[in-house]
Amino acid sequence: MPEEIHVGDVIRTKKKHPCGSDQWTVTRNGADIKMKCEGCGRVVMLDRETFLRRRKALLVRGTGDTFPLPPVPDRTDA
Repeated sequence: MPEEIHVGDVIRTKKKHPCGSDQWTVTRNGADIKMKCEGCGRVVMLDRETFLRRRKALLVRGTGDTFPLPPVPDRTDA
């Protein structure tokens, strides 16, 4: 399984969450991986090593796009 992780990836974990779902959506990517349970909406953060150990399959590949930043106003002192 490739170790590339993108925001928006939907993954299946080896063990089910207490709510009964085993599908999670990646919401943050970096040294830690933040993901949201598709069943109950619970958000957890795992370090990359733990995340890679716990995932079982990649169900949907995310785009990896981040939210665009708002435009910066032009600062002209006139």
